[in-house]
Amino acid sequence: MKLIVGLGNPGQEYAATRHNVGFMAIDRLSGKYGISVQKKQSKGLAGEGIIRGHKVAFLKPQTYMNLSGESVRAFMDFYKVKLEDVIIVYDDLDTEIGKVRLRYQGSAGGHNGIKSLIQHLGTEKFNRIRIGISRPAPGKDIAHYVLAPFAKAEVELLDRALDVTCDALETALEISFESTMGKFNG
Repeated sequence: MKLIVGLGNPGQEYAATRHNVGFMAIDRLSGKYGISVQKKQSKGLAGEGIIRGHKVAFLKPQTYMNLSGESVRAFMDFYKVKLEDVIIVYDDLDTEIGKVRLRYQGSAGGHNGIKSLIQHLGTEKFNRIRIGISRPAPGKDIAHYVLAPFAKAEVELLDRALDVTCDALETALEISFESTMGKFNG
């Protein structure tokens, strides 16, 4: 089983914010295949289904961003999911809005959700898809920025990035993550 995790914050007030692009990607891909991600499990909302002949689980941690690792670790332990079968999808300030970058290791880069994952997984080596949200203008508060909705001018770029993310996730089910990186980062 492959586990696709989208990072975000629970609650309607956060639904359309930059910090919730991980949840948005899960909703888009699970919706495409008619997979419900509403089962309360492992401190998150989960769902399972088949995509292109592969068994897939989706997880949206409901612990708030800073404690995402608790939910992911609990789910992985319960289902005996191997680390190489996990893909984390999240927002990235250092990637331009509309762009998507795939990585299989690295530091948290200041992202508290990734810090929590590194802490609970015990490694910086795990598959990740970073959806660009760009940095705020100099002097703007980063916490306020990531918890704000996208500007109208950004919505089309976000929509394309979510499409690319879903394509990358589907591809990663059929070929190695490293090969998927080569295809989508090139």
